[in-house]
Amino acid sequence: MTHLSRLARPATIAVGLIALWQIVVWVTAAPPYILPGPARVAVAWVERSPILLHHAGITVTEILLGLVLGAAVGLSTATVLHTFRPVRPWLLPVLVVSQAIPVFALAPLLVLWLGYGIASKVVMAALIIFFPVTTAFYDGLRRVEPLWIDAARTLGCQGPRLFRRVRIPAALPALASGLRVATAVAPIGAVVGEWVGSSAGLGYLMLHANGRMQIDLMFAALFTLAILSVALYTAVDAALRRAMPWQAGETDDTR
Repeated sequence: MTHLSRLARPATIAVGLIALWQIVVWVTAAPPYILPGPARVAVAWVERSPILLHHAGITVTEILLGLVLGAAVGLSTATVLHTFRPVRPWLLPVLVVSQAIPVFALAPLLVLWLGYGIASKVVMAALIIFFPVTTAFYDGLRRVEPLWIDAARTLGCQGPRLFRRVRIPAALPALASGLRVATAVAPIGAVVGEWVGSSAGLGYLMLHANGRMQIDLMFAALFTLAILSVALYTAVDAALRRAMPWQAGETDDTR
């Protein structure tokens, strides 16, 4: 019953949102080229499914590669910040400045430097992803229980061994939170990069469908992107729960 209730809740929310969407269409009497109804979008989604799947595959590839690259850079940066204290006063301002500049403003430069292919979209996604991973992991490394550190040192655990066996395992819950945030925002970088300059992807498809007044197709692409984003987040969350089973019982509020 618990499993069925967990499936029924998102299904109920989805049905409610679709019903609200249809009610807005009826009340406003908006023409299809402004706000198409759910049925029209569903028809477009079915009829144009080969095109949607083709572009979705490209966007998913960009998101996954960006997630891997951004997570790797974030983990490395957090490790450097924690391990090499003299580097902190120099590296922390760089991290702050990297977030003060809107990442979207860098998209045209990335397209100019890396071209219209997949590379610029992957780097764009990685730029958005690495900061939450860096801050979460670094904060986790800093907030290890001092008693654990003292106990490990008493047992002769020092240096890299202490970092590997005590600090990293203790920081995993914070890292998991950062990875969840990174997974949620990963599609933003890929889609924005496709909007600025690309020849494929769901962002590219939405942009061109909008320019051709194919609003039903644009909504179908947006719906596909939403499904992919939720599926990716669910998969990452499930993997993190499986990797850290001791945390599985700590978040029962949503069940």
